Amino acid sequence: MSLDGMAIAIYLLAFVAVVAGVQGASELLHSSSSRQRKVNQRLALLETGMNRDEVYEALMRKKAAPNAITDARQRRLWEQFETYCRQGGVTSSPRQILSVTGGIFAALWAASILLNSATGSASLPNALVSMIGSAGLAGGGVWIWLTNRRQERLKQIDEQLPQALDVIVRAVRAGHPVISAVQLAGLEMGDPLGTEFGLVSDETNYGFEFKDALANLARRTGSADATYFAVCIGIQTETGGNLAEILDGLARLIRGRNALSQRVRALSSEGRASALILSVIPVGIVSFVMVTHPDIYTQKFGDPIFWPSVIFIIVLYFVGLLIINRITNFRY
Repeated sequence: MSLDGMAIAIYLLAFVAVVAGVQGASELLHSSSSRQRKVNQRLALLETGMNRDEVYEALMRKKAAPNAITDARQRRLWEQFETYCRQGGVTSSPRQILSVTGGIFAALWAASILLNSATGSASLPNALVSMIGSAGLAGGGVWIWLTNRRQERLKQIDEQLPQALDVIVRAVRAGHPVISAVQLAGLEMGDPLGTEFGLVSDETNYGFEFKDALANLARRTGSADATYFAVCIGIQTETGGNLAEILDGLARLIRGRNALSQRVRALSSEGRASALILSVIPVGIVSFVMVTHPDIYTQKFGDPIFWPSVIFIIVLYFVGLLIINRITNFRY
């Protein structure tokens, strides 16, 4: 490819990157800012004049997988990714998130090609290496962002659930049916649990069994405590018993688990920080060097010891990740 053709390709790639990145970023920022202004997203939508059916569809409607994905396994992976985004409270569709990732990747790759052209090291191997580094930086950055969003939302749900159970217990002891008690908790609590409980109430109004609606709640949130809540209701529905006492005990149990979790996190904070550094920094540095100076790697491609060393280092890295994961993850 001539220099003029490469320059045209770079400009086109940069234009596509800017358009995709700006569009996806604006949608993500708009959804994030609107969510921050709302205490309870479901109640806020109801206040705009939407009826309950429209609110339920807006909050629960699943985005269909692209028609190009025909394999059942790939569709399951797409649904799992959508569920992961939903558990992180990300209202944007997986397509929008992937478009933002693609825009960041294209922008990094175009910048790398321009930098290599300016330094006189533009070549096909360097472009391929910088492409891998750009993909690592873009995909890794978005994945870390999603993971942090999901962990923060799970933390909020686990902190709100004991308070919501207290509201349900008081309502049940006052004579309300448990479905009405959950609806009351949904009105009293803020996001994210307030909206999730409101969706449980809507599902029961649309014909779902109450225990099935709670199972959907546990699946949507990904919270282990929400799963315990759903199991308690399911067992009590089939065997009977004092529901208020059961939920009161569950609330105390969740509070104890949360207190233990905070203590464990405090005691293991140094180890978790070290694990994060040892896991993320090597990949980040290698990807950054691939983007900025790919010739450092391409000059060594002909060395017979280079590729065996790369394979050995990758194997050691994943073994280290496994060991770090076993050390820093505690079951309690």
